[in-house]
Amino acid sequence: MKLSTLHNMRWLVAAVAASLLAACASMGRPQGGPRDVDPPVFVNSTPAPGEVNVSRSKISILFDENVQVTDPMSKVVISPAQRTTPLVMAAGRRIDVELRDSMKSNTTYTVEFSDAISDLNEGNPIDGFSFAFSTGPHIDTLQISGMVLCAENLEPAQGMLVGAYANLSDTAIMTLPFDRITKTNQLGQFTIRNLAPGSYRVYAVNDNNRDYHWDRSEDVAFLSEVIVPSVSEGVAADTLEAADGSDSIVMRPAAVYAPDDVLLTWFNENYRPQYLVKNERPDRHLIELEMGAHADALPELTVINGPYAGRKLADMAVINGSATLDTLQYWLTDSTLIMQDTIALRATYLRTDSLDQLSPQTDTLQLMVRGLRQRLRREEQERKKQLKEWEERRKRGEEVDTTPKPVFLTVRMNSSSVYDVFQPIGLTFSQPLESLDMNGVHLLVKDNDTTWVEVEPPMFDRDGDLRPMQYVASYEWEPGATYKLEIDSLAAMGVYKQGNAPFSQTFSVRKESDYSTITFNVAGLDSVPAVVELLSSADKPLRRRPVADGKAVFDHVLPNTYYARLFIDSNGNGQYDSGSLTEGVQPEEVYYFPKKLPLKQRWDMVQNWNVYELPLDAQKPLDIKKNKPKPKPGEKNSREDEEDDEYDEYDSSAGGVNRNTGVRRNSGLNNSRLRRNSDRTAY
Repeated sequence: MKLSTLHNMRWLVAAVAASLLAACASMGRPQGGPRDVDPPVFVNSTPAPGEVNVSRSKISILFDENVQVTDPMSKVVISPAQRTTPLVMAAGRRIDVELRDSMKSNTTYTVEFSDAISDLNEGNPIDGFSFAFSTGPHIDTLQISGMVLCAENLEPAQGMLVGAYANLSDTAIMTLPFDRITKTNQLGQFTIRNLAPGSYRVYAVNDNNRDYHWDRSEDVAFLSEVIVPSVSEGVAADTLEAADGSDSIVMRPAAVYAPDDVLLTWFNENYRPQYLVKNERPDRHLIELEMGAHADALPELTVINGPYAGRKLADMAVINGSATLDTLQYWLTDSTLIMQDTIALRATYLRTDSLDQLSPQTDTLQLMVRGLRQRLRREEQERKKQLKEWEERRKRGEEVDTTPKPVFLTVRMNSSSVYDVFQPIGLTFSQPLESLDMNGVHLLVKDNDTTWVEVEPPMFDRDGDLRPMQYVASYEWEPGATYKLEIDSLAAMGVYKQGNAPFSQTFSVRKESDYSTITFNVAGLDSVPAVVELLSSADKPLRRRPVADGKAVFDHVLPNTYYARLFIDSNGNGQYDSGSLTEGVQPEEVYYFPKKLPLKQRWDMVQNWNVYELPLDAQKPLDIKKNKPKPKPGEKNSREDEEDDEYDEYDSSAGGVNRNTGVRRNSGLNNSRLRRNSDRTAY
């Protein structure tokens, strides 16, 4: 009996141990229950939201669960701007913020966290959480809301600093820190909170050096008009959800802050200080200069040594330069100057001074041939090697030709095998040309796929005054034809008396059946000059056409998927121009065609396009938008699930439903309707 009892007890202990092991194993994979998708909830804080007469510099905010702070250096923004970076730390359910600047009296402070705060377990962020208090007897509550987009491509500006000045001087943005600041969210939206009554100028800046104002190299957006914020009584809609899953909308009184539709479009002045970056002489024949920025005039270069001291270098050289005059080549043409081992120049040009102004600067340049000694040593070694080889061949009884081999300049065409019917033909030579004998240029077309027939050749001319090595010609190509361009020997003569070797290159022209046409019927411009750009899938311009009589026609377009944008050509130069804050000029307005354009072969596509049909931030197709909001943990980006608006060959209109999700411009003015971002603000 005792043995039986002992045996049973052993089985009982084994069973209990097994059940405990099973329970321990199951703890690693809890089953059931929905995933937590709710962000932390604000409970209370010290000081309290909206508290006045606050003197302590440490803020503690309590939530209903453990929290974390992500990237506080860039996401947490405090107004007024802090010279010393504040400390932001998470401890359990609490967030502590310690201001390390001296507190200003009678000032409303705002701490904005963007999406930096999230729960510790699931990472669900609180979007747009903001906390405010005052060191004085009252708290300021006015707001300015809006959106920041890139002026050139309508990309939402994410994390861009937006600020307001009560100082209405045009120069405040260049010297003073912002009075109140905020940052844009992932949609480019912003709200400058807790403003005092008054008038303000509003700017957006990519504040790379964190000095809370604009430096000329930074991206910037500005409003031309002064803003006076206000508040009025209104109503807001709340959605209530019942236990059975049904919901209803309840209206409640609410404060309406204005303006809430400010549109800022950022640009960069492409400012670079002007100075002489590089000067060198890579070869006896060549002097190269590089400037730090675009220039309006050539530098004045004077030789100050040797037999030509006092003479202008430009009188003894051919200049090859960029259109912006920041990269220059001086091809020396005087043999005496070429043989000088060192050329000393006095260079006078405009340089940016300490006051950021252009002023005349004179430098002395000493230009020696780069690697001259090594080059001479190498040439001497090669000459000795050649002489030795000739001597050995003579000893073997072989005939030796010691005649120097001619050196030819090289010719290169701008396209090797296939040309578009509208494409000009271009030639690039290895040195500036002294002459090009058009009698030595021949164009042949293949007849019946067997014989070549000579036709009238293209008439080449220099591609600009400062492009002596590039020649270009327009020509009416026969679609589908095969051509051969021939240049006789020595028809091209360089400035160093080197001619070309015989040149021949065969190429074909695309057939008309390879192409299609896209026509845009543009509405809403009211005769304002505009240009339409056809874009690649990388959002890069491929072709431009001005809008004439309400139309922009792109013919001879190869089948592919395209996109389009339009810019208001304010100065009529046919090119997109960004703005200038220093001159008070806004960037030219840009609009996107809201659908992609899948173009088929031999297909005439016609699109009706009202540039004001959709809000501005809803115009750019999602396929080519780069700054997309990141999905929250555990969920997909809802916008990516939207059905893409593709071209319908049975309905060529570009109309659509106004989704009221962003900024709209009417008749070219910045009258906009902006959907307010839903945020949680503690006042």
